Amino acid sequence: MCGIAGFIDYNKKSDKNILSEMIDRVYERGPDDKGLFFKVATNYNLGLAHRRLSILDLSNAGHQPMYFENLVITYNGEVYNFREIRKELEIYGYSFHSNTDTEVILKAFHKWGVKAVDKFRGMFAFCIYDTNLEKIYLFRDRAGVKPLYYYWKNNVFLFGSEIKTFYPNKFFEKQICFEALSDYFRFGYINAPLSIFENTFKLLPGTYLEFDVKSKKFFIKQYWNIQNFYKDKKDISYDGAKKELENILIDSFKLRMVADVPVGSFLSGGIDSSLVTAILQKHTNTKIKTFTIGFENEKYNEAPYAKKIAEYLGTEHYEYYCTEKETMEIITKLPDIYDEPFADISSIPTALVSKVAKQEVKVVLSGDGGDEVFGGYTSYYLFLNRYKLLNKVRKFKHIINMFPSLNFVNDKYNMKLLKIHDTLEFNNIANMFRVSNLVFSNKEIKKIMKKTTLSKVDIEENLNDLEKMMIIDFLTYLPNDILTKVDRATMGVSLEGREPLLDNKIIEYAASLPIEFKIKKRILKDILANYIPRKMFERKKTGFGIPINDWLRNELRHLIDYYFSEMFLKKIEFLDKQFLLNLKERFLTGKNDDKKIWTILTFIMWYEKNMKGIK
Repeated sequence: MCGIAGFIDYNKKSDKNILSEMIDRVYERGPDDKGLFFKVATNYNLGLAHRRLSILDLSNAGHQPMYFENLVITYNGEVYNFREIRKELEIYGYSFHSNTDTEVILKAFHKWGVKAVDKFRGMFAFCIYDTNLEKIYLFRDRAGVKPLYYYWKNNVFLFGSEIKTFYPNKFFEKQICFEALSDYFRFGYINAPLSIFENTFKLLPGTYLEFDVKSKKFFIKQYWNIQNFYKDKKDISYDGAKKELENILIDSFKLRMVADVPVGSFLSGGIDSSLVTAILQKHTNTKIKTFTIGFENEKYNEAPYAKKIAEYLGTEHYEYYCTEKETMEIITKLPDIYDEPFADISSIPTALVSKVAKQEVKVVLSGDGGDEVFGGYTSYYLFLNRYKLLNKVRKFKHIINMFPSLNFVNDKYNMKLLKIHDTLEFNNIANMFRVSNLVFSNKEIKKIMKKTTLSKVDIEENLNDLEKMMIIDFLTYLPNDILTKVDRATMGVSLEGREPLLDNKIIEYAASLPIEFKIKKRILKDILANYIPRKMFERKKTGFGIPINDWLRNELRHLIDYYFSEMFLKKIEFLDKQFLLNLKERFLTGKNDDKKIWTILTFIMWYEKNMKGIK
């Protein structure tokens, strides 16, 4: 796992020193090694940079950028089936000088071009520069496990693992993208391809970007689309599917144990992390190291459940109860960990458990993706019932639109009305479901910053309603919230996070199964029951959270008083100061929950850290 960055500068002002500064902004992603490739051409300067976290082949043979004939690569990620691809390449006469997947990717691209990506099983974000064709290629993995940003303005093209790599380049302009900010206030995260800055984008998962350096033109092409795999359903019995899926899970999970450093697993006690741990422990001769964060507040504490499962499986279990002080310290570091505004409160315990795991291992596996791929979220089933009711209410939409805002934005009934109003802006269940989970409504966002947009995602119509909701979560919530959270939390402490349930073989197979096999994770639960007694995992999900509500009103009250002060708020001209002061007052008197205040707070903290003019 690593950090990458680079530029094409037609002004010829960006030099090797700038390139070095850019990649050093993500030092934590790769503290083990650093490499630079810099070229001065007639019309441009070009640079590729790399920061290495050594996982495979710890020798200097894994140094990047790596070269082969006319190709140069800088790469972040893991292609787990690289040995299989390597054997195929050797048949074609290729020889290898390292035991890295980087060299395999490079030579696979040399052999098959952009089609090589179809062979890769793993998580990746990489850039390949073809010196003969004078083209660069940026690739991002199918699910979006690894981040990749790019910027194009002022005759400069930039790319990097995180936006902060762009900061040292003087041609990069920090201009807030209000469409993205509207997205953030609605969901608590920013959906790709947008980013918090204008002219700065996230490369969508499952796509690649091809940039012709001579013509200054580029295009983006999708090489993988999850929706294609939902169209053709397998004609298979439930028992047959369960057996086939278990074999795919075992193969995919074992691939993710490939490393030349210690590997462990996050264990929450839930279905997904328990399944990953159980299968790995059964198919290895050594004890898996498992990690759980505990909280004294029983409402948020899953540690006892995880401990029982660890004891049953016989793992080497590490249980750490964090203090309020440690949690609060993490909060002040969030603007450094996340280079865009990010309001998922579970980012705090994720950062804490990553810090604990880093003391014992260099690679950690998690169970993320199971809910989106196997229909696990309770919200899917609740919304199926609401959807029927909403369609009946739709005929009265014009009456709902006539209602003024009642009292204040977080009045319980007013908020429900505002949510219904936004939900009815769409006709399909996928986008209606997505908007139903909003933090702030469209009307509220207009009050916060006077500008707002309601974006939509295109979903195939000829699919089951449950599948449509699963797909929209896979395309939006999973990469832009869940995977962003885990990537930044783990890489922030130089720990590689792996997502076994997001192997494309698992995703594709699950999509092709009849929907009744997946309702409420039926098939995953039945497979897990082969390893762990049902009574140990069939329980109400607690969630990975913290008592932020109480803390913001007590121990963390100083953050609210400082960032929501009239003096501070007036420095951010595009926000409505009075609206936010009212929001603060409602929260402190117990009339508002934490989600809204936390979403605003994390944005303001990010703004202070990353934008000029705030001291």
